Amino acid sequence: MPTAKTLDDLFLDTLKDIYFAEKQILKALPKMARAAQSEEGKAGFLQHRDETQGQIERIEQVFEILGKPARGKTCEAIQGIIAEGEEIMEEFKGSPALDAGLISSAQAVEHYEIARYGTLIEWAGQLGLKDAVPLLQANLDEEKATDEKLTGLAKASANAKGKKAA
Repeated sequence: MPTAKTLDDLFLDTLKDIYFAEKQILKALPKMARAAQSEEGKAGFLQHRDETQGQIERIEQVFEILGKPARGKTCEAIQGIIAEGEEIMEEFKGSPALDAGLISSAQAVEHYEIARYGTLIEWAGQLGLKDAVPLLQANLDEEKATDEKLTGLAKASANAKGKKAA
């Protein structure tokens, strides 16, 4: 009979999930930057790429704390969200609604990450991984800030531009 899985196992599994997700996001962001029509959008995606690199490094530190190799585990959720974003890039290419679509895709990514980091912080606390908490919290804080910036971009221009051409 297989041994019962513990919260430690679940924490490690979820850490592998977000590690994989962040690496996929790192690959997707330059494509989104190239596709964005507004300069603010391009700059925002590139800035988020640099932040994502830092988030990956923090996750690697959490793996070190656990004494485990930094390895990702395929995350179907993030692959689906990124695929939807790519679909929007193709279907709305050159249209006034493109940036609004890109921002909505980016926010879907952020919300996924926010959910994952919130859970990992809670579990790290329960498991007594006090050194992991500030690393995960730093990632969560950046994701929330990015989400707010995206909301601002959407309200300021992208949504209005998309609507005008209707």
